[in-house]
Amino acid sequence: MTTLDVVVVSYNSRGTLRECVESLSTASDLRVIVVDNASQDRGVETVEDLPISIIRLESNGGFAHGCNRGWRAGSAPYVLFLNPDARLQPGASKRLAEVLEKQPEIGIAAPKIVDSNGEIDYSLRRFPRLRSTYAQAVFLHRVLPRATWTAEVIRDHDAYTRPFAADWVSGACMLVRRELLQALGGFDEGFFMYCEDKDLCRRAHDAGFSVLFVPDVVAMHVGGASAPRAAMLPTLVASRIRYEQKHSNRITSALARVGIGLGVVTHMIAGRGGASARAGHARALHALVRPKRVRPRGDPFPSSPIGRQL
Repeated sequence: MTTLDVVVVSYNSRGTLRECVESLSTASDLRVIVVDNASQDRGVETVEDLPISIIRLESNGGFAHGCNRGWRAGSAPYVLFLNPDARLQPGASKRLAEVLEKQPEIGIAAPKIVDSNGEIDYSLRRFPRLRSTYAQAVFLHRVLPRATWTAEVIRDHDAYTRPFAADWVSGACMLVRRELLQALGGFDEGFFMYCEDKDLCRRAHDAGFSVLFVPDVVAMHVGGASAPRAAMLPTLVASRIRYEQKHSNRITSALARVGIGLGVVTHMIAGRGGASARAGHARALHALVRPKRVRPRGDPFPSSPIGRQL
């Protein structure tokens, strides 16, 4: 009996997809489901010989849409969402499943994520608050990187050494109860990219479940190098605004929008990344004025949902 469904949403991931799923495809307790988001590099052909399920989408409806198509195609009690540029240690998926099996109050479990050099990828997050939105807008998260009120990202290394009840975790690798996905209706497809993992964790908390970080399980994440970061800034801004509109009252949402806008302006003036980043922030101002479901310009949609901060 399959214990886990592993859902990998792929978009132009030819260089990483096979390495991600090959070892998982031979495990008797896993069913690997690759959802191809209308890729142009024919990367899914690199895994057609493996014993996996492949769902080819005719158009790219966004990361959340791809995740939903994947988990709904399976039936296992637990669903592991994994980026195509992520790698799991042997036995990692089983260990995460054991956590959910033994602790029914936990709805989502996530491993420690490291980069290709073994350095910690800061995947633990706090829910956004007005103070962190405004602190980030004026670069206080760089001046005081370990302060608990300046950013969503938790940069305290000690937090990554013990089990941790997190607000939310990166969607690069997370295990979710199927019953929770069914109760919540899965990911919110109104997020084309970014904040869909944050939103899912928030709704899990609201439903009475907790989110647990499991440090003795490790995933290696190469990162979303397939996309220029500047091209994603309008999409990120639109997603942040949508999140605030969903989960904050009208006054808080309006103040958060001002803070997000302040951050766009300050980062356009003094942020890193040069001319391309400034151009991306300028386009993000348009997304701020018209906060709809923004799709990146051109073809920059990355395989990685891991959140980058403005």
